[in-house]
Amino acid sequence: MSDTGDATSTTDALAYVRERGMGALAAKMGIEMVEFTLDRAVATMPVDGNTQPAGLLHGGAYVVLGESLGSMSANLWAGEGRLAVGIEINATHTRSATSGIVTGVCTPVHLGRTLTTHEIAITDEQGRRCSTIRITNLIKDRA
Repeated sequence: MSDTGDATSTTDALAYVRERGMGALAAKMGIEMVEFTLDRAVATMPVDGNTQPAGLLHGGAYVVLGESLGSMSANLWAGEGRLAVGIEINATHTRSATSGIVTGVCTPVHLGRTLTTHEIAITDEQGRRCSTIRITNLIKDRA
């Protein structure tokens, strides 16, 4: 999509992601990208269909949303001919969503030549933070 760090090449990034998709798991979970630039990526996910038996949004669902955003963002940064792969992720869940949609906002913490780190804040429809996720991706040349 772009050369590493070339923010001007991200003009069509959201259209590209919407056309190509975010992968089968993200599609099954109803994740939809609504904003996608090097500085900020935003996606939504419904609570319905992604709950654990007690009716709360599954903790793993928060992580899937976070990893989807962080990995897509790292790959946008990596640019053509390079691939970003997750090497570490952690999550702290601070509130439970039980209905509606949640929104993940992904921002870069570090954008390097071989490593990126992103933080993803996931909030409910009232704007209350439900989960904070941090992901580190390794950037390598495509084989």
